[in-house]
Amino acid sequence: MNASAGPSPGCAAEAAPDRYFEAGGARLRYRDEGAGAAVILAHGWTLDLEMWEPQVAALRREFRLVRLDRRGHGLSAGLPDTNQDAADLAALCAHLGITRCGLVGMSQGARGVLALAATAPALVTALILDGPPALESGESDDVPVAQFRALAQRSGMAAFRREWMRLPFVQLRSRDARAHALLAAMLERFPGHELLAASVPPVAPAPALATLHVPTLVLVGEHDSASRAQAAQFLCAQLPQAQCVVIADAGHLPNLDQPARYSDLCRAFLARHADRGA
Repeated sequence: MNASAGPSPGCAAEAAPDRYFEAGGARLRYRDEGAGAAVILAHGWTLDLEMWEPQVAALRREFRLVRLDRRGHGLSAGLPDTNQDAADLAALCAHLGITRCGLVGMSQGARGVLALAATAPALVTALILDGPPALESGESDDVPVAQFRALAQRSGMAAFRREWMRLPFVQLRSRDARAHALLAAMLERFPGHELLAASVPPVAPAPALATLHVPTLVLVGEHDSASRAQAAQFLCAQLPQAQCVVIADAGHLPNLDQPARYSDLCRAFLARHADRGA
């Protein structure tokens, strides 16, 4: 196992129960636990809310952590749609009576949290963007979605999963068996509705980044793809209040590769900014 102290994946004490709410015609799963300033966590493609288990274990005594399965992921219904993510996040906040919160967006989930920050600036106190895609270019060049759709429709989701699991995006550097089991379970739960659908919504356009005056932490694993490292630097250059941190000995899933380091970075940043103006 990589040298990393602190909670391991899957060890959150007294795990909160699954709850559901309705948004945009879909029933979405979420969990709400902890106490303190509210922080909403949005996962990346093919993953779900359980990716945040190590962070919940580490941070639930200091923050109210609300995580959801984005529509069409995990146990949430609906067709995945990055154009709908911001509205789903806003609906979750309204459902829970949250009027100020920090947002954490991982990979594809970064699109939704940025869109929410642009459309509801009074709601958002802080942003953490983890392994974001190249927002200015639409669909990620490093994820061959069209090829995956053809494969899934021709040979089924099992064939897609085999190919997807060969890509670096879902390769863990950690040797912690619990992290590997957690990731495998999420990938198995991913229903792949957009891969099997006849057509899918276009990727949501990026907001005007220079207008987002919110404290932002951009995280990227040392061994993430070159395109993700470039996207992180682009965001840091465009966002007025952004800083970038590279997490050593981590790939595209630094919260699982280096859970203690990841959680420490989130804790320090959110402690300064998440409850600002609450």
